Amino acid sequence: MGQTIVEKIISRNTGKPFVRPGDIVAVTVDRVMLDDIMMPFIVDKFREMGFEKVWDPDRAVLIYDHLVPSSQLDDVRHYRAGDEFAEKYGLTHVHRSDGICHQLMTEAGYVKPGDVVFGTDSHTTTYGCVGAFSTGIGYTEMAAILGTGSLWVKVPETIKIVIDGRLLDRVMSKDVILRIIGDLGADGATYRALEFTGSCVDAMSVSSRMTMANMAIEAGAKCAVFTPDEKTAEYCGVTLNDFQRNLKGDEDACYCRTLSYRGEDFVPVMACPSQVDKIRNVSDLEGIAIDQVFIGSCTNGRLEDLAAAAAVLRGKSAAPFVRLIVTPASRKVYEEAAACGIIRTLVEAGAIVTHPGCGLCCGRTGGILCDGQRVVATNNRNFLGRMGTSKVEIYLASPAVAAACAVAGKIVSPE
Repeated sequence: MGQTIVEKIISRNTGKPFVRPGDIVAVTVDRVMLDDIMMPFIVDKFREMGFEKVWDPDRAVLIYDHLVPSSQLDDVRHYRAGDEFAEKYGLTHVHRSDGICHQLMTEAGYVKPGDVVFGTDSHTTTYGCVGAFSTGIGYTEMAAILGTGSLWVKVPETIKIVIDGRLLDRVMSKDVILRIIGDLGADGATYRALEFTGSCVDAMSVSSRMTMANMAIEAGAKCAVFTPDEKTAEYCGVTLNDFQRNLKGDEDACYCRTLSYRGEDFVPVMACPSQVDKIRNVSDLEGIAIDQVFIGSCTNGRLEDLAAAAAVLRGKSAAPFVRLIVTPASRKVYEEAAACGIIRTLVEAGAIVTHPGCGLCCGRTGGILCDGQRVVATNNRNFLGRMGTSKVEIYLASPAVAAACAVAGKIVSPE
């Protein structure tokens, strides 16, 4: 019997000839990501477990992104815990306000095809965009990895998602993954891997694949994976070896479910308040007044996302009384967007452009809304209280749709 992509990665990592769904195995960790929110708790557990050194300081990446700039007094405690831990145990990779953790992990070359990676954030599934097995864990598991370099996992079943054809103009990968989440349901992929394939997927950029892998967790997925190709190799700065080139699902692999789509059938959609799987066509929601638009986050803050928004906003302005806030995913993205004129276009349209970080998405460092207000946002969650009070309505959309809504002051299609 053949293997899925995830089974191949775990088999190679553990030295086993094959693994099957349900097997419990101990994997050797290639890289870990520590975010600022979890640092005090990781430090406490690390000490509680009695560890005296980090198994490999070069494989740990500490990223300050959720709490910068600080908005509450307690944020400083997180900074101190992270800095003291990094200095004491010799962590060599520390990023202070360089960007959002999931953007930096691939952008800075920390994750390669075929790697096994864990991070203290649920959207660590993002790194599957380059063909890695990556998933989020809690601070207890992270402390154990930091001390031992390994962690047990249960091999997940795989749902195969085939998308052929091509996407129409103004339809983005955000529309694709939202539609899929709507079809699967918020718990339809719980502890399963999502394996994306097909000619439409092949044509996508790595950035577009990142959006889809990022949001896989919103269907409950353990991870999401794409077959590495030459785009992946260029993005990661590597030459694919035989194992990496063969990271594709075998024809006789066993999948628990297969979903098939045509790219031409996708249309702009939104996730409506307050469930990520409550998907509606934008055309069915037109006319709903909004108060704010947010374009950014680890889901849609990359250069192609800002470019898509700028293409809609060029020569136009945000509607009166609509706040338009844009957050590039990293300093590199910010610099590239400035160099090619995208930032100027956004600013001329009335956008507030912030430093790279997670603040607006997780409701910490600005852009908070109050009872009865509505926001169209490109991030990954629209839960109650996510971006303000529990009576704020959050609609999730692509950058193109969000930009169009900003101009109209209400929900509209990007056309």
